[in-house]
Order: sequence, then C-alpha cells, then structure tokens
Amino acid sequence: MTTRWNQFCANLWTHDSLGIRLDLSQMPDLSPLKSRMKPLIEKAFVEMKALEEGAIANPDENRKVGHYWLRAPQLAPEVELQQAITSTLEKVKDFAADVHAGTIKPPTAEKFTRFLLLGIGGSALGPQWLYDATRNASTPMQAHFIDNTDPEGFERTLDEIGDELNQTLVLVTSKSGGTQETRNAMDEVTAAYEAQNLSFGAHAVAITGDGSRLFKHAQSIGMVGTFPIWDWVGGRTSLFSSVGLVPAALLGVDVDKLLQGAADMDEATRVADVENNPAMLLALSWFAATNGRGERAMALLPYKDRLGLYSRYIQQLVMESLGKELDLESRVVNQGIAVYGNKGSTDQHALVQQLREGPDDFFVTFIEVLEERTGPLRFLDDGVTSGDHLLGFLLGTRLALSENNHINLTMTLPDVSAHSLGMLVAWFERSVGFYASLLGINAYHQPGVEAGKVAAKGYIQLQQEMMKWLSDQAQAATVDEIASALDAQDKADAVFYIAEHLVGNGRLSHNSAPVESRTYHLK
Repeated sequence: MTTRWNQFCANLWTHDSLGIRLDLSQMPDLSPLKSRMKPLIEKAFVEMKALEEGAIANPDENRKVGHYWLRAPQLAPEVELQQAITSTLEKVKDFAADVHAGTIKPPTAEKFTRFLLLGIGGSALGPQWLYDATRNASTPMQAHFIDNTDPEGFERTLDEIGDELNQTLVLVTSKSGGTQETRNAMDEVTAAYEAQNLSFGAHAVAITGDGSRLFKHAQSIGMVGTFPIWDWVGGRTSLFSSVGLVPAALLGVDVDKLLQGAADMDEATRVADVENNPAMLLALSWFAATNGRGERAMALLPYKDRLGLYSRYIQQLVMESLGKELDLESRVVNQGIAVYGNKGSTDQHALVQQLREGPDDFFVTFIEVLEERTGPLRFLDDGVTSGDHLLGFLLGTRLALSENNHINLTMTLPDVSAHSLGMLVAWFERSVGFYASLLGINAYHQPGVEAGKVAAKGYIQLQQEMMKWLSDQAQAATVDEIASALDAQDKADAVFYIAEHLVGNGRLSHNSAPVESRTYHLK
C-alpha cells in the first residue's frame, strides 16, 4: 500500500550539491502528463538546446535570445560575443571598485554614496529586487529607483536624496534609448541637477544599446561611462547583463557568485531527462495546474523577507513571456498565467483566507529558505526560534490548502546568498522557456506591450492637437465638438480624460455643466 511518506518521496526532487528541492507531492500526478506529452517534452529540450546555440528565437525582430550566455560566455556562438560578455563583466567590476574607492568620484564630493536608477520594467524590477534582497548594514551605497513617469514620484525620490544629489550616481537604463518613461525621468533628474548648479553628465552612466539615442546623448554631455545592452538580451531576462550587474556590483553583491549560481542552475536544467530536470518538472506542474490554458493563477509566496519583491519580478517574467494571443502557427490561443503574491507569513493574514475557502482558480508556489539568519540563532521563551515559527506557518498554510484540495508546490533554497539568488532566477527563466515550448508560443516577444506604447504616443498627439485647436478658438467647446473638429469621434472618451487631466493641472478650465454638455477653454 502506498503511504503518504512514499508518495511524498516519489514526488520530491532534490539536488544535494546545490542544496535545492522541489516538492510536487501536493500537485496533480504528473505521470499521465509526462507520458501523453513525451514528444512535446523532447521537442522542448531540442528547442532549448537550439536557443543556447544561437537559433533565431524572436522572428518578429529577427534576433537571437542569449541571456543564458551571460553566465556561460563559452556557449555564445561567436568568439566576438564571448569576448564582449567577458570584457563587459570585468569592466563592471572595475567600475564598481573605482566608485567604492573614490577613484571615480563626483566633482564636488569625495565619493558617490548613492545611486539613482532610471528605468522601467525589466530595467528596474531586477535591480530593485536585488537591492531589497541583499542590502544590509555594510552595503556600500544606498539605492533609489524611478521606474515610472509619475511627476510626484520624481519629486518624492529626489526629496529622499535631498542635499546629497551631488553624491548620487545616476544609472540611466534603456536599450533603445527611446523608452519614453526613462527619457522623461532623465529630463526631470537633469533639471534637478542643473537647479543645484551640478553637471548631470558628471554624475551619470548610460546602460544602453551601442549607438542608441541614449548612447549618443551620453557622449555629447560627457557621462561618466557607458555599458552595453545587447539586442539579444530581453528586458525581463536582463538581470545578468549590465542592466543588473552594474547596480549589483555597486551594491557590493558578489556578481561572480550570482552568475555562478545561475550557471549551476542552467547546468542542472540542461539535462534532457524529465525526471531529473527541475525546470521541466516545474513547467509540467504549471501545465497540470492550469490545464495548459492558464485556468489557474500562480500565487507566489516566498517565506523570507529578502524575497518580498520577488513576486513582482517573476510576475513580469511569467506574464510578459507567456501572455500571448497567438501561438507560433498564428492560431488564437490567449495563453498566460497570472501571477500575484507578497511573502509569508504576511500573506497568511491577507490572501490565505480566500486561497483556502474561495474559488479553485489558483495554485500556490511556496519558496522555503533553510538558513533563517546569518547571525547566531536566538531562541524564544518556548525554546524555538522565530525561524521555526516561520516554517510552522509555511507548513500550516500548506496543510490548510491541501485539506481543502487546493494544489500547491514548494521550492527550497539553502539561503539567500548571491549564488542562491542566481539559481532562483535561472530556475524560473528555464521553466518559462520550457512551458512556452510545450504550448507552442513565443516566450521572447511582447507585441501587446508594443501596442500599448504606440497607442500612448497617439494620445499624446491627440492632446497636442486639442490644445492647438482650442488655442485657435474664440470660445469654449464641448468634448463632442472637440472630437468632431479633430475627426476623433471614436476617441471622444479619450478627449474627455485628456481635457479633465488638463483642467486638474490648471491648463484648461471648464464650466460646471453635466459631462455631456461641459465646455472647455484655455485658461
């Protein structure tokens, strides 16, 4: 007779030398899926190998996808790429050492004591998470982030820096150099430096594509330096490129160990054997949990404060990679897995009530960290540690879900060292790649994001046309009149939102009539 313990052991994958585990004992039995999908699994292994060897993986942009080369340069298909990766890593480490030593310094201070990163999406989420995961009393620099185009957000961050702006190194991150949010942030921050009679260029570094608009701007204003973002590195997989390594090195993170952790996980997930490949097992568990159709969301609950921002980071990786309308055969499939979560045991007092007793529209991914603290253990009055209680809450939540037939899985890391953080990122990256192969979708493009950017530019143009038209008028006009005059009747709701935004910021005035007859005019 199969006992609970036997079932647990049969569904527990371990890698003793890396100190990691994957517990699928609370998930649906994967055996039928492995058998039924064997051809697709074998195809996914072949496709991953081809990806690492330099196959064109993003036909939309006719480019390779080489984030795996970043932690194993010898895999890059061309010697020039291998050398570029290696030399950039050395440049990053030398730059950080010079900043810490004060060899690279601001004009009016002894050292850079802070950095301010301007970026959005993958250009900011990874560095933000790494900062939160690794910061401690000995972190050599404080970090600040602007990852939006919210004017009040600019002010709040600059207020936090205060009179230490002259000691702040700005990292401007944009592959194309034309990312609107980052351009806006750079303009705002440049103005802040100029208001204090400081040279922005002498306090800034560009992380961008070679020859991009930002690259040329960096040269024209004499920025402290530039670091490359290669076209074969996507934003959501850019953590191990200059995008993540420059801020990581400035934070004192051992970037060699970070990269080694990712490389070690890549090696473990390169095995073309489903039973011994933790990334394929994880991808199959996602397939089983969602019926291969995104029918359940992933609630990601790491039981460690240092991983509190990890859910946001993985949210982008999973949802931008897997959220696709069309498959590779151009068939409408509307794929994706929604991701949400915060951390345990905080979420035990927030999400778990619904997770246990609400609709069966999710599966939980627990992340356990074995090492509870880097200092000596401290025992409470009951003879156990706070970490013992944290594990108890994880196990209790896991049991409470299982008792109500809510599926869940548990990933275990030995600690939150740079090596382990590298492993964790690589584990999810490879799983996303395998899952996309099983579904027959392209994980490496993002047409929906691009569509939103194009639409946003259209609305800015509409606003400019509205303001010009109103400036030419001798009288106020309704939304309907403005939209008709601009041949934008199908965008009348947008005209309303734009007009009200301009009123709210003192750039237009309106009367107090109902919305349908309200009139607007220049102040």
